[in-house]
Amino acid sequence: MQPTAFFIDRCNRLLEGGYDAYFPQDAPLFRGLTVNPLRLDPPDRFAKIAPFAVSAAPFAPGGFYLTDPASRPGLHPYHHAGVYYLQEPSASAPAALLGVQPGERVLDLCAAPGGKSAQLAGALGGSGLLVSNEFTPSRCAPLLSNLERMGVRGALVTNETAARLGEAFCGYFDRILVDAPCSGEGMFRKEEAAVAQHSQKLIDHCASLQRQLLDEIAPALRPGGVLVYSTCTFSPEEDEGTVAAFLRAHPEFSLEDTGASFGCGGHPSCCVEGPLETEKVRRIYPVHGGEGQFMARLRKAGDAPCALPRGAVSPTKLPAEARAFLEEQFPSLADAPFVLRGEKLYLLGQETVFLPGKLRALRVGVEAGALLRGHGKARFAPAHSLYMACLDAAARRVALSEEEAWRWLRGEELDSGGAQNGWTAVTFDGFPLGMGKVSGGRLKNHYPKGLRNLK
Repeated sequence: MQPTAFFIDRCNRLLEGGYDAYFPQDAPLFRGLTVNPLRLDPPDRFAKIAPFAVSAAPFAPGGFYLTDPASRPGLHPYHHAGVYYLQEPSASAPAALLGVQPGERVLDLCAAPGGKSAQLAGALGGSGLLVSNEFTPSRCAPLLSNLERMGVRGALVTNETAARLGEAFCGYFDRILVDAPCSGEGMFRKEEAAVAQHSQKLIDHCASLQRQLLDEIAPALRPGGVLVYSTCTFSPEEDEGTVAAFLRAHPEFSLEDTGASFGCGGHPSCCVEGPLETEKVRRIYPVHGGEGQFMARLRKAGDAPCALPRGAVSPTKLPAEARAFLEEQFPSLADAPFVLRGEKLYLLGQETVFLPGKLRALRVGVEAGALLRGHGKARFAPAHSLYMACLDAAARRVALSEEEAWRWLRGEELDSGGAQNGWTAVTFDGFPLGMGKVSGGRLKNHYPKGLRNLK
């Protein structure tokens, strides 16, 4: 869809060469995916097993272009298994620029729908702690579903404001990603709604919100920690302008070079809030192979270990029904730390989880299952997410052929292949497709109905 005359005119005024130089008319609409290193490491191995045409993208490890417009990777068993996340290629850049290391404490402030959180969890490699936060309640369900599909274990998912998180986790995080809500100019080529709602009023509103988010979350970063600010828009008010305003208000932060070789630096003509070292920030336009991103990397002065807040989540004694299940089905997890919240049991990571100030937590670790009570008895019902996150610990597995995997994802019952009666992990090519229950030589389908391939 053709952008607004307002947008084209602004590009002509601000950019050397104007709109046509950065938005070539013959550039294709870029489609892509980012491979999950929790499933496939190193992720660039995906090129050898990809069931559809791909080529490497330059923005992050494991990032690929989808080169066949007819491909439907969202229906493939690999997608259901969390092998990759469908993501516009340049959207993978901000999480990679954060430079997460195993064992760190990381916050994804505006996490939905979950692609960048999945990247951050992959960089942590199953260690440390990831806090994935989403302020808008309606966007939390996709976030939870995607983290489950990708097999993310050590994560706390919250539905909170930046102000409450900044206060509750003062000085706690090693790294913070703020992929801020924006006017979405990088979405123009694929979403008509983004063009229809575009205006100077929207830009000004977004810039105000972005500056508020940065101000409120800054206290949560420890001295010496790194914050990456990103948007998928080209508006100078929301990009260089927001960064410059933040640096003026927070002299304890400094702008670092992203170190990226893709895209281009910022544009001096875009500095609407005073001097900024524009060569240190990064912009991606369609001419660079992506739909659009802006990124800035900021470091907080000093060097101090993470400050530990109050409100540590203490492990719970396992209910007898849950212990019996785990000892049979996941024996290596029987002595792992769990917490019972209501009737649901969650597997905790090795890093202590804190819930200070009664924060709204939607997930604490991995949902392992629930205690179901009735007629004076209780039984333990395992959760899909346990099998998606902990396949390596499962004592029983049924491996499916490709034809069987497609049937499984449609909700069909299969022949068990002589597997032992009871619960079992279900896999395809060694990747998890949830759980089934073997009975009478049949593999009963327990793949969640809302996730099935019905097309």
